Amino acid sequence: MTSPLNVPAAQERWSPRLWGTLLVLCAAMFLDALDVSMVGVALPSIATDLHLTTSALQWIVSGYILGYGGLLLLGGRAADLLGRRRVFLIALAVFALASLLGGLVDSGPLLIASRFIKGLSAAFTAPAGLSIITTTFKEGPQRNRALAIYTTCAATGFSMGLVLSGLLTEVSWRLTMLLPAPIALIALLAGIKLIPQSSREDSGKGYDLPGAVTGTASMLLLVFTVVQAPEVGWASARTLLSFLAVAVLLTVFVSIERRSSHPLIRLGVLRSGSQIRANLGAAFFFGSYVGFQFLVTQYMQSLLGWSALQTALAFLPAGALVALSSTKIGSVVDRFGTPRVIAAGFTLLVIAYALFVQIDLTPTYAAVILPSMLLLGAACALVFPSLNIQATNGVEDHEQGMVSGLLNTSIQVGGAIFLAVVTAVITAGGDAGRSPQEVLDSFRPGLVVVTAIAAAGLLITLTGLRTRRAVPSVLVAKSSGQPVQEEPERVAVGD
Repeated sequence: MTSPLNVPAAQERWSPRLWGTLLVLCAAMFLDALDVSMVGVALPSIATDLHLTTSALQWIVSGYILGYGGLLLLGGRAADLLGRRRVFLIALAVFALASLLGGLVDSGPLLIASRFIKGLSAAFTAPAGLSIITTTFKEGPQRNRALAIYTTCAATGFSMGLVLSGLLTEVSWRLTMLLPAPIALIALLAGIKLIPQSSREDSGKGYDLPGAVTGTASMLLLVFTVVQAPEVGWASARTLLSFLAVAVLLTVFVSIERRSSHPLIRLGVLRSGSQIRANLGAAFFFGSYVGFQFLVTQYMQSLLGWSALQTALAFLPAGALVALSSTKIGSVVDRFGTPRVIAAGFTLLVIAYALFVQIDLTPTYAAVILPSMLLLGAACALVFPSLNIQATNGVEDHEQGMVSGLLNTSIQVGGAIFLAVVTAVITAGGDAGRSPQEVLDSFRPGLVVVTAIAAAGLLITLTGLRTRRAVPSVLVAKSSGQPVQEEPERVAVGD
């Protein structure tokens, strides 16, 4: 069943109700990105006020990542099985309550718990929101335009969060935790009115509870292990045993999914080369960006002595470029197809990171920092919407939540893994007693690693261009238990 708001391909103008639905979904995505970016600047103030150790402080960030990355697979499938509208609205209400709790608590453990709950709720709103868009807007120009606007809100939220956090933290760190609550409440009330009812997949054959347990446990343990590895050591017994446990859980999960009549993830979807490239591309894209942002923030604040607000303003050109280009990206994808657009974006990303390797202790903003940020913004504007389009095209409505959860899991797990790798590289020589020049020299290998991650993403994308010329067959999304059919891969936007 399609949404009652589904737009005919020939229709050029969207109704006010349709715009309202899209804005509600964009608000949730905006809040996710806003929340992630705002908390970083507030950490020193939180540590002083709540008397937290560095280890405990880390979990204010890691707790969110753990809940978000660990439960996305379950969140995506829940949207298909229980109804996208229901899952989205309940999770958004939980997000608002957790935001309120986070701004009022006087205990470190309670603050960490509120962050975990917020990450958990985002793990349900993100795939549910994306699948509402892909089932409301027909595949093609209409959906591409909607996804371009939707993903732009994430970049805008992240950029605004950096600036707002610098301003709000000057008053109180609690404001950075409380700000999302009223926005989420307004979006919730509007969503109840505007978001259409969605169909639920027939669950007469039962739910895949063993798959849900093993899949969620494996993702939670993977994210937890990666986040902790730089602190306890990558070669420590604890880390190695944790990775072994992850491998065992994933093996059991795959075995369950292959036999289940109602799988959490239908593994046949991953026979599509476009799906694999979209998910790998998302992991490398976001992983490189998170590592870059971490390094640049440390460079600007620790070595250059810039304030949090000055650092945020340095990133602002990238976010502004993404916001300004939001209405154009859909038509660019319509004309050139996702593989070419993603390849062009990754190329700009590699150039931006490589340019930043030239930094020194006397920054040249106009010659290095500003061009890097503009290239980064252009890359984000091209890559992120295109990855979402590529991952969701050619997939039946009842599996949109599943592929949306899979894509968002790739983003979060990629971010966690590559940030941990970059952190390990720059801290390999220790921190104590190093001069500013020595600290800067330790950052350069990290920037080289970030550039290499982006280059790997580019190579993955280029394989899609070669495959596109060959026009192979790709598995069409079908429900479990139905015969597998193949059709020529579409080359316009969906490969």
